[in-house]
Amino acid sequence: MLQTLGYLPIGWLLLAPLAAAAFVAFYFGRQRITQLASGPANRARLNSQPNFHGYFLAVATVVPSALVFLIYLIFSDGFVRSSLIAELPDYLIARGPEQVDFFVSRVVEYSQAGKASATGNALFDTSVERFSVLKGSARLFAVFFATLAGAAGFLIGRRQLSRTFPARSYMELCIKSGLFICAAIAVLTTAGIVLSLVFETVRFFSLPDGPNVLEFLFGTDWNAQTGTNFGAVPLFFGTLMIALLAMLVAVPTGLFSAIYLSEYASPRFRAWVKPILELLAGIPTVVYGFFAATLIAPLVRDFGQWVNALPFTPDTLMAAQPTSALAAGLVMGVMIIPFVSSLSDDVINAVPQSLRDGALAMGATKSETIKQVILPAALPGITAAILLAVSRAIGETMIVVMAAGGRALITLDPTSDITTVTYQIVALLTGDTAFDSARTVSAFALGFVLFGVTLLFNIIALRVVQRYREAYD
Repeated sequence: MLQTLGYLPIGWLLLAPLAAAAFVAFYFGRQRITQLASGPANRARLNSQPNFHGYFLAVATVVPSALVFLIYLIFSDGFVRSSLIAELPDYLIARGPEQVDFFVSRVVEYSQAGKASATGNALFDTSVERFSVLKGSARLFAVFFATLAGAAGFLIGRRQLSRTFPARSYMELCIKSGLFICAAIAVLTTAGIVLSLVFETVRFFSLPDGPNVLEFLFGTDWNAQTGTNFGAVPLFFGTLMIALLAMLVAVPTGLFSAIYLSEYASPRFRAWVKPILELLAGIPTVVYGFFAATLIAPLVRDFGQWVNALPFTPDTLMAAQPTSALAAGLVMGVMIIPFVSSLSDDVINAVPQSLRDGALAMGATKSETIKQVILPAALPGITAAILLAVSRAIGETMIVVMAAGGRALITLDPTSDITTVTYQIVALLTGDTAFDSARTVSAFALGFVLFGVTLLFNIIALRVVQRYREAYD
């Protein structure tokens, strides 16, 4: 039984009892307060409606159980692993911690995959069965203590139910606490990511075979695969070049489409076209990357070969590589069109109609009103939208991995294959990696620089909006 319990999916094992307990507690609390307040006169004297009492009792029942399950999720894996290690034979322990950890990891992997068939290794098969039994025992104890905690919370909450109990106030406090916890998790997650980047970046520059800060930021030779050259200027150049190509596509297309949809298009046409345009933001980036690699990159290569074949052009004017910065930039520009068009459209629509009416009343044409009144009034928001789109383009990964190439070059030829910061991060952190080498840790330094650049663009966007924002009555 315990072995079978160890193989069960943990999600249903935890969520199903909590959902059932919450439903039962809500129904009982609502019925209880309804019985206490039977009659119109007593119901009128209720401090809170019956539903709030049901919600209160459900929360009082579920929260203690959920805390027990949370403790189980945090500590159970380490406890079960240590218990299994304590039961391993001495000859395996004598091989060292690395061999023991590898053996236990294989046992955990085999058990989590639900593989019950024997492998022929008596020790391994016995360890898998024992791990499942230990995991099932831990789950059984978690369910038992969660049931006790939920029952205690139910009884304590039930004693509070009365006509004068402020259940609504307690529920509002619970909602505020839940929202605060969600906000705190988001902030702490961001802080953890930043601190990990800072820690690994400092460790990278402290390694004996690592470069100093100036060599990393201003060096022009990047060959991190060998662990010798870490000049990141070619990576920064490639990232900015592809982002510039993307913005040359996204900014005119997105801005002009926003102007048309907000000023020229009929309401019916706008209601159809704007959601379709925003669907571009919902397409997975791997699909864009596949589209760029299979369709756009060959067209760019053929275009480069055609230019090189012209009689009046120098030899090999364009590189015409199978992958190119131009292919990645074009497709990335299409991907970020909704970021420019949707935000710009909202900003343009926020300009008061009175400004349009005043300009038209003064004899201005429709185009003059747009150029001289609407766009200047919406310029801070449009600038912020463009800067946010630039941040999105700089941080894109899949398109550049599949269509841009991987050579660390500094070239102005858009048909050549170049590399970017995100491409190198993927290349350095995939495969067999050792996190004590400069080659691997350099990815965190690149990530820290990328984080700083995107943060800078976001801060500039916020400052532009705050500095040039216009308020209308």
